Amino acid sequence: MRKAAGPAVLSEARFTPSIDNARCRHPAAPPPPRRLPASPAPASSASAAAPSRAAASPKALAAVLRSRVIACLRAQDGETALQAAHAAVRGGVTVLEIAMSTPGLLEVIEDLCRSYPSLTFGVGTVLTAADARKAIGAGAQFLMSPGTVMEILHDLEESKVLYIPGVLTPTEVLSACSAGAKAVKVYPVSVMGGEVYMSALTKPFPLVPMVASQGIQLGSIKGYLEAGASALVLSDAIFDKELMSKGRFSKISELASLATFEALQATK
Repeated sequence: MRKAAGPAVLSEARFTPSIDNARCRHPAAPPPPRRLPASPAPASSASAAAPSRAAASPKALAAVLRSRVIACLRAQDGETALQAAHAAVRGGVTVLEIAMSTPGLLEVIEDLCRSYPSLTFGVGTVLTAADARKAIGAGAQFLMSPGTVMEILHDLEESKVLYIPGVLTPTEVLSACSAGAKAVKVYPVSVMGGEVYMSALTKPFPLVPMVASQGIQLGSIKGYLEAGASALVLSDAIFDKELMSKGRFSKISELASLATFEALQATK
């Protein structure tokens, strides 16, 4: 890849195919030997670089950018996960991520996809291509990782399934974008300075969709969005551990409702 002439700029609606004028470029590379499921017919290099086009822009990306909140659920067992997920949906959550480590994860995803076909469900903390295949097989519409797993990123470049790799530095943002990422997750954001760090990282990349993740509380939603985050991952802020352990799912619905309301207000 040629050296960038200036700060890299990517559109949340479009990744352009050239690095000239400070844009990322998809490097030419032979197709990987193994492909993950749920991919449509191969697109041209131009359309593969353009998230605004149907073949290269998973519906999950539009859902994330519209919702601004990704509720992240971790549970000790599948039944608790399912009840908590239903509670979050009742509270207004439309994009929900369940951690790969949750027991019974695949069955939970399948159940949610059947129950709420218009909503968007994904799997987080996906560390290997093998786990990605399992999640997609269960119906996951997006995958997230704490870092960038290049095998997953390459395999899903032309897929209907959205992959949001984790990044932390400008170099990692450029690397992920150059490899085909349509959005990135900034993780762990709060320990790096929270809203201040988010603002600093988004300035060179004002058009790259960035999802802030880790340690974000309800009272920080507006600040992160104003700092440039396209969306936020909310974990304990919605799925409070004590509430989960006591089965107080109605309270989880209340927290979910408050989170979605705060995100909506911040976008007005």
